[in-house]
Amino acid sequence: MATTNGITAYSVKTKTKNVPMIDPVIDIKSGRYIATGTDAAGNKMAAIMGKAAAEEHIANGNAKKGSGW
Repeated sequence: MATTNGITAYSVKTKTKNVPMIDPVIDIKSGRYIATGTDAAGNKMAAIMGKAAAEEHIANGNAKKGSGW
């Protein structure tokens, strides 16, 4: 789900894989790291990732910290 240049996720609405997420925010909910954002068409998307991937995306500037930190 995560690539070196940003966070990608599956778009349920368009049924396509590896869609880049625009302005992702990573929250911690129930011990899980969840990146939420939108795709280019404005559809809401979410991706669940591990702690290491979440911290890497925040350190690289690909995402912002949300609630739960």
